[in-house]
Amino acid sequence: QVQLVESGGGLVQAGGSLRLSCAASGHTFSTYTMAWFRQAPGKEHEFVAAISRDSGRTSVVDSVKGRFTISRDNAKNTVYLQMNSLKPEDAADYYCAAANYYYYTTQAMYPYWGQGTQVTVSS
Repeated sequence: QVQLVESGGGLVQAGGSLRLSCAASGHTFSTYTMAWFRQAPGKEHEFVAAISRDSGRTSVVDSVKGRFTISRDNAKNTVYLQMNSLKPEDAADYYCAAANYYYYTTQAMYPYWGQGTQVTVSS
């Protein structure tokens, strides 16, 4: 089982940038597909981005294409979400998630979740 801890959230002005990090415990990080989801108040969890075990495949939701980038460093057991040109509608709690082996963009397929980090974007 993997444990996930997110960091890097905070308050930023519209147009600004943040980099979220998610540190994973254990020695098998490279066997997990990693993803970021977000949840705004009163809304469902939304898929944001995913990255395959070897970084060979990535996906991002259309609303953040060209602004957000997901990456990972298997040597550091860490996945990142670089968020540029932030908009007020990006404000949410951002969650890191892990799935064994296979590549998914669906929330239900991710059994392991972090506690979340809050992103606030002022207009």
